[in-house]
Amino acid sequence: MNFSLAGKVALVTGSSRGIGLGMARGLAEAGAHVVLNGRDEGTLVERARELAQEGLRASHCAFDVTDEAGVRDGVANVVRAHGTLHILIANAGTHHARPLAEWTLADWRRVMAANLDAAFLLAREAAAPMIAQRDGRIIFTSSLTSLLGRPTIHAYAASKAGLNALTRTLAAELAPHGITCNAILPGYVETELSAKLRQDVAMVQRITSRIPLGRWAVPEDLAGLAVFLASPAASYITAQSIVVDGGMGSML
Repeated sequence: MNFSLAGKVALVTGSSRGIGLGMARGLAEAGAHVVLNGRDEGTLVERARELAQEGLRASHCAFDVTDEAGVRDGVANVVRAHGTLHILIANAGTHHARPLAEWTLADWRRVMAANLDAAFLLAREAAAPMIAQRDGRIIFTSSLTSLLGRPTIHAYAASKAGLNALTRTLAAELAPHGITCNAILPGYVETELSAKLRQDVAMVQRITSRIPLGRWAVPEDLAGLAVFLASPAASYITAQSIVVDGGMGSML
């Protein structure tokens, strides 16, 4: 079975930290050249340097995934620099939690722009070189909350559910061009994004008690699935939304 990503170029958005960095490292360890993305170029330079010191192939391309022109130019720059693009992991996103009465339309639109609109823009731009070479992998970072409700995170959950649907429509359209599209749905992961939530000891205990494996995920727990979906081994897998949650969503 071929899990090698040797010779592949992968763009991973939101990869200066957390899940994105964990996935990027996994792809690089499998042989890919990973292009790290975020808005802070200084941080990206440092992360790429750290990967290089581990003997991995990495570079960076800083742009804002919510800016249409920035996405268009950013993807074009990646293709120009590396000759092609084989793998897109659209991972960048944001979070907002408030009681319903405190939500504003601006809050809603900000979350949607970062979590759903950005994924659409990235997929649209990345699909062009993939179609030309009749080979590509598009992977979205969705969430367990796209399937299970939780109070106060209305736009986050809705945006991630939208990603699941976008996964299926893109898979249907791009399959004839040799491109697969899948989504990874993490459960609770120890990242900077969840740091505030993890300050609530009672909440952490309640969540952990519902996870059969007895712990929260760490970013590296998502890397294996990302490598698999990006590899030739998963060439017949598309349109899938795959949960990685330690069993939480499947148990009463």
